Amino acid sequence: MGNLLQNLLSDEDLAQNFAESKPSYNAQEALDEANRCLYCYDAPCIKACPTGIDIPSFIKKIASGNLKGSAKTIMEENPIGASCARVCPTEELCEGACVLNDSTKPIMIGDLQRFATDWSIKNEQVMFKVGKKNGKRIAIVGSGPAGLSAARELGRLGYEVTVFESKGEAGGLDTHGIVPFRLPKDISLWEVEQVESLGVEIRTNAEVGKDIFAADLVSDYDSVILTAGMSKVPMLGIDGEDLEGVYDAIDLVEETKNENYSTEFIGKRAAVIGAGNTAIDGATTSVRLGADNVKILYRRTEAEMSAYDFEYEFAKQDGVEFRWLIAPKRLIGDRNDHVKQIECVRMELKEAGSDGRMRPVEIEGSEFLMDVDIVIKAIGQTRHHQLIDEFGLEHHNGVVKVDNETYLTSQPKVYAAGDVVFEKGVGEAMAVSAAQQGKETAYAIHQQFKASELGNV
Repeated sequence: MGNLLQNLLSDEDLAQNFAESKPSYNAQEALDEANRCLYCYDAPCIKACPTGIDIPSFIKKIASGNLKGSAKTIMEENPIGASCARVCPTEELCEGACVLNDSTKPIMIGDLQRFATDWSIKNEQVMFKVGKKNGKRIAIVGSGPAGLSAARELGRLGYEVTVFESKGEAGGLDTHGIVPFRLPKDISLWEVEQVESLGVEIRTNAEVGKDIFAADLVSDYDSVILTAGMSKVPMLGIDGEDLEGVYDAIDLVEETKNENYSTEFIGKRAAVIGAGNTAIDGATTSVRLGADNVKILYRRTEAEMSAYDFEYEFAKQDGVEFRWLIAPKRLIGDRNDHVKQIECVRMELKEAGSDGRMRPVEIEGSEFLMDVDIVIKAIGQTRHHQLIDEFGLEHHNGVVKVDNETYLTSQPKVYAAGDVVFEKGVGEAMAVSAAQQGKETAYAIHQQFKASELGNV
């Protein structure tokens, strides 16, 4: 059966499976939706947007046919506004705050934002102008949402900015870590190009500690911003993790972003360990790679899962099964060292732990076997401890400590923003929040230099 399915699913079929799943508005749909907006004076949607986009203004520009002005209003506040139009949990943010929730349904702000930015991409618009050079040099480590945002602001303010990216393409999470059927790579790469148009230099394949050293960055630049995000999925800590057929969800998604579609999934049974957004991505990717049955196994309940509601609904629509209060104990291989079963144990929730979440505890004697062909690990992401130590930064379990207003670390010339400063359970580690932190870090550096110049007058 597997060989038959493999013959039926060509590379072209697999590529089509990863095409963007939700169509963009056409011009009439966008106009009709824009005309529903009340253009509130004290708009709650603006307050709900972490980057503070003037939402009524960009929607009004769509209604009047000024699409370039609309896109510029969006991108002015959010340098990754095209990506966020697709991946932001808008129902929890701007749309959730829309006053029309009380009467009809909210304005589809994310879809309108996508319409305006898509127009700008299609028409090859350049959104920003470089500022007058001020002679200061800034190094940014990492080119994800926080790094790009900081680079964009600093470039507009006249700084000479160099971004160091360890991967072969810039864009961080948006380019490499979000499934292509939700966020195509060319969208995030357009945002990278917008930043580069300001004279920002982005050096790819440049890993700190290997190709460039932290001490050199600190000595050669006036300030350094660390925006390296997160790393790989951690080990499950159980027997059998080295078997064939065991995947890291982050690596799996990145492969599909690079249009490398594994045929190993066709007709197979896949189990995903974890229930965050990355686990959802691993599960829905498995479905599109041709898996016949996909299950998400989570040691807590639906109420505790960290995935966004819209991600959860998306996975259910894809036919993904969810098994709650189950944890893996070991992975069992066949004679060819390929995974064939998971030994699972049932869990129950006890009193809350130090993080405020109910603590899962094994039910003694509840072990059982589950037949699988593929296992995908998605239990969070590790921290860049080695990179943080390279800069000699004070941190707590890999969460860099920064001043809440300036994002200055324990080292006087080094700042940090994005996932590298987000502590689990504290705040929202969203792309849009990271973008806002990048902006705020850029402004803090600018203010520090301005204050220094005034002090020298």
